[in-house]
Amino acid sequence: MKKEVVAMLLAGGQGSRLYALTSNVAKPAVPFGGKYRIIDFPLSNCVNSGIDTVGVLTQYRPLELNAYLGNGQPWDLDRSDGGVHILPPYQREGEQGTWYKGTANAIYQNIGFQDLYDPEYVVVLSGDHIYKMDYSEMVSFHKKSGAACTISVLEVTMEEAKRFGILNVEANDKVYEFEEKPAQPKSNLASMGIYVFTWSKLRKYLIDDEADPSSSNDFGKNIIPNMLNAGEVMMAYRFAGYWKDVGTIESLWDANMDLLSRNSGLDMYDESWPIYARTPIKHPHVTGPDAVISHSLVTGGSRVEGTVANSVLFNTVTVEKGADIQYSILMPGATVKEGAKVAYSIVAEGATVEAGAAVGAPPDGSDGWGIAVVAGGVTVGANASVPPKAMIREDVKGGEQA
Repeated sequence: MKKEVVAMLLAGGQGSRLYALTSNVAKPAVPFGGKYRIIDFPLSNCVNSGIDTVGVLTQYRPLELNAYLGNGQPWDLDRSDGGVHILPPYQREGEQGTWYKGTANAIYQNIGFQDLYDPEYVVVLSGDHIYKMDYSEMVSFHKKSGAACTISVLEVTMEEAKRFGILNVEANDKVYEFEEKPAQPKSNLASMGIYVFTWSKLRKYLIDDEADPSSSNDFGKNIIPNMLNAGEVMMAYRFAGYWKDVGTIESLWDANMDLLSRNSGLDMYDESWPIYARTPIKHPHVTGPDAVISHSLVTGGSRVEGTVANSVLFNTVTVEKGADIQYSILMPGATVKEGAKVAYSIVAEGATVEAGAAVGAPPDGSDGWGIAVVAGGVTVGANASVPPKAMIREDVKGGEQA
């Protein structure tokens, strides 16, 4: 059962900044890019990197995510020796069951799982980032440097650096300081929340951290600073590819739009690094005689009879005659009826925009502009108007201002 590398994928996030999109599902299960879910990216990275043992730590609204993962077959992780394992919080003997209290506590609660495979190294990942990355190269870098911990970093602007955990490094990229969201950052090396640990080292720090009643049980706030203060060798691993944290409505919309851009760096047509997914089997998409589709992704099972431009349509979406979709994301089962207009918006799973309604609007340069969101299963009534930046969680009656 011994494995050199085991991946632990943190997938229990509530995704509160995605608001209506995560009312019923965990953030990693949110649909992305026409046929994927966010969690497909780290899972596919694991398989493409040669990591065949992945623990997926779930917590918030796990039902849909668990069903989606199943036995791991779409990602070639349905294995008797390794594979994908769903790891929810559980009650241990002599203790009351608790939710995962933080990222470090989630890994701590699953020490038994990791010990089962007795790994040399543990890769800790987040389930809410869109990117392609060869973790085996990062593990190799970690091994050669003799580090206890290696943190993947991305160069950002100094203004953006204020939003991240920032690593300050020596000339050889050895970390000497870590600052969580500094007001005056000293460098622009932002932590991506991707770690490689030597398991024997991490195990000790997890146990010590759990024994500290004042700890937040978090990697960025506790484990990383504790290892630095103890003099452990910690390295920064520089990543130069596409990476986006899709934890907000705007960033999720941006990342979907990046799929339509040739220069975004997010190449979904690279056969050497495929992104696998559990894709529903649907008939090819159908277009009516008056349909106009330009610069868009339209997935199988969809029916388009109106106008679609610069948009991403998931499976079983319906766009009726005279409907107009611009710069928007229509998730599985969404319906936009005759004469309705949807612009710069996200229409979630199973939502309906009735005839003549208007959802969102193009940018006008005002501070009030933003992406409008219609939650899953919600109906926007005929001739209703949903302004930019609105978050519609309940049905809107026809003719009413949202």
